[in-house]
Amino acid sequence: MVVGPIEYMVVGFPGNKFSGQIAPELAKLIDSGLVRILDLLVISKDDSGEVASFEFDQLDELAPFSELEGEVGGILGQDDIDYVAASLEPGSTVGLRVWEDVWAAPFAAAIRDSGGVLLEGGRVPPELAQEALARVEAAG
Repeated sequence: MVVGPIEYMVVGFPGNKFSGQIAPELAKLIDSGLVRILDLLVISKDDSGEVASFEFDQLDELAPFSELEGEVGGILGQDDIDYVAASLEPGSTVGLRVWEDVWAAPFAAAIRDSGGVLLEGGRVPPELAQEALARVEAAG
């Protein structure tokens, strides 16, 4: 089985204002075959510092995520929750998502098959990318 790159993302929602609004966009990525969700959790810290974590099917606010296709769960554990919660401000919520970049699986296989190894990777924050692209555009 060829597996694409596996990524994770922690998205913050200050003030515990998490809603299911991102579910339809995530569903589009899944339906198009670009990604496969491997795990999805919501972690919150109340104003007194108490941490709680929820699977997508445990809260009414997460009901839109129940429509997502695929087997979700089992990848993230208590160590992951503790790690994310340690930097979470009181009164905040984060969504923690682990997914496979299905679109990249053939390219990743070609790299491996040609003897290549990934030495480093990362994600450029959108603000930095926009700033860099604006500089290139202004210079050109």
